[in-house]
Amino acid sequence: MNNLMLDRRQALTLGLGSIASLALAACGGSNTDEAADSAVVYKIATDTTFAPFEYQDTDGTYVGIDIELLAAVAADQGFEYELQPLGFDAALQAVQASQADGVIAGMSITDERREVFDFSEPYFDSTVCAAAKTGGDIKSLDDLNGKTVAVKTGTMSEAWANSLAQEYGFTTVTFDTSDVMYQDVAAGNTACCFEDTPVMSYAISTGNVDLELIAEADADSEFATPYGFAVNKGANAELLSMFDAGLANLKDNGTYDEIVAKYVQSVD
Repeated sequence: MNNLMLDRRQALTLGLGSIASLALAACGGSNTDEAADSAVVYKIATDTTFAPFEYQDTDGTYVGIDIELLAAVAADQGFEYELQPLGFDAALQAVQASQADGVIAGMSITDERREVFDFSEPYFDSTVCAAAKTGGDIKSLDDLNGKTVAVKTGTMSEAWANSLAQEYGFTTVTFDTSDVMYQDVAAGNTACCFEDTPVMSYAISTGNVDLELIAEADADSEFATPYGFAVNKGANAELLSMFDAGLANLKDNGTYDEIVAKYVQSVD
């Protein structure tokens, strides 16, 4: 179920409403005010619009696989955190600049990123795809010669697009968020967009976009990569260890499957 056909600097530290009650689990040990005051509260950066992994519901609350998984891990391991929805590229920059302690944002684990970040065990497998306006002239990558396509900054889908650009004769324009990128394609400003397949499939199946898949990278290609939670290289080893331990517990007790099924059942 979790292997699907499916990856500036303004900090928005949010109170998560009902999610917060799940996410901000009290640290173990003393319940005194002094202990509470000294508790570490980790700053965790994330994307702003990357459904079904992170997005805002009708009440403006951040929800999604990443959001609920982080909340459940924190509850399991007894640590507190503040969520910082920054956008994907800004989230990675915040961790690198030590302005955030970790990032969970549908982030593909790659060898290049391992030089900068320490990753958790993988928590979701993904590939990448291209999508164009439903019923339009773009039916395959062969139709992109001389066209401009939309990509999301710093993503594996951008890397896939760049690897194809010369072969298929297109140029790219970058966006910071998926929703704006989709809107640009729907408006006809760009011929198609490159995106993580589970994210695009979810958007299509829920009727959030009037787009259709025109291509997908091979499942065994270098662009089919798992997602991981990440911290800055050599930093926050305890946080990373707690995430791995919590993830293992959630997989053992069935909570992980419940979270994923809540969001991906519509794209199976």
